Amino acid sequence: MSDKLTYKDSGVDVHAGYETVKLIKDYVKKTHTDGVVSDIGGFGGLFSIDKDKYEEPVLVSGTDGVGTKLMIAFKTDIHDTIGEDAVAMCVNDVICQGAKPLFFLDYIATGKLDPKKAANIVKGVANGCIKAKAALIGGETAEMPGLYQEGEYDIAGFCVGIVDKKKIIDGSKIVEGDILIGIPSSGIHSNGYSLVRKIFFEHKNYDVNEYINELGCTLGEALMVPTRIYPELILGLIDKFEIKGISNITGGGFYENIPRMFPEGISADIDTKNINVHPIFKLMEKEGNVDIDEMYSTFNMGIGMVLAVDKNISSKVMDYLESKGEKAVIIGNTVNRKGSIKICHR
Repeated sequence: MSDKLTYKDSGVDVHAGYETVKLIKDYVKKTHTDGVVSDIGGFGGLFSIDKDKYEEPVLVSGTDGVGTKLMIAFKTDIHDTIGEDAVAMCVNDVICQGAKPLFFLDYIATGKLDPKKAANIVKGVANGCIKAKAALIGGETAEMPGLYQEGEYDIAGFCVGIVDKKKIIDGSKIVEGDILIGIPSSGIHSNGYSLVRKIFFEHKNYDVNEYINELGCTLGEALMVPTRIYPELILGLIDKFEIKGISNITGGGFYENIPRMFPEGISADIDTKNINVHPIFKLMEKEGNVDIDEMYSTFNMGIGMVLAVDKNISSKVMDYLESKGEKAVIIGNTVNRKGSIKICHR
């Protein structure tokens, strides 16, 4: 027997990597837009910007992962939506500045590469890119034995968008009396899962395959609903109305994210009476005995995006959203006040 070591002996199988690339090629090609000028497999992804469409093009970038939602994916063995989450977490941030997502890259790291599982993850990334109308132009799949437990992986993404300098949405035009409009989320999205796991699996010992009447599905299925992707809807709004500010309700819930779009000296009064709170949040509040303010400082509670608009056009914006099938709600208004937003719970 030979005593010569190979890379495979250390736990890294390069052939599994080659197989993964073969399996994902078709998914990647489906995301390609007119700006893509490179194919999968190169050392860098190339994208051409149509400068004639922009007077002063500004690139807007964002990067993120999906946090401990991955641990629910491991429990449920659902992996085809986790890539979609990774895309959403990035493009939903970029759109807050009014930028159109151009392209996306992903990074997947695992202890032992399973080509079929990796392809399933990338399938989700591709589906997310298609929804965001962003091209998947590159990525990396890293096999790192000893760092990850068997069956575990991590995923992160990076997105670049573009906006004309004069059309950047930075919240500077927000004044007292502007109306805040909430656009529904699809569920928990990809934030707060450390508390989710604490409630359901440590505090209450739920099984992911347990059917929950209030949810109309198993707990695992409810927890794995992919993060909603908003760019197409938001870009349509921006084309028709002056949207003064946009807030993506991610980690930190209402209390942290809504103020991020406000200029100095502006805060908000929020009334939750119109919010259609998802059943999953009601279940967590009950089962974890979680204070309502803690819920609104951790989760989106059913509102994925918040828009700030002038009160004179708020009804027109609401009509437009209704015409798009959105059940948007007015959640409050801006005020001249320093400090935290105030939320009235009814």
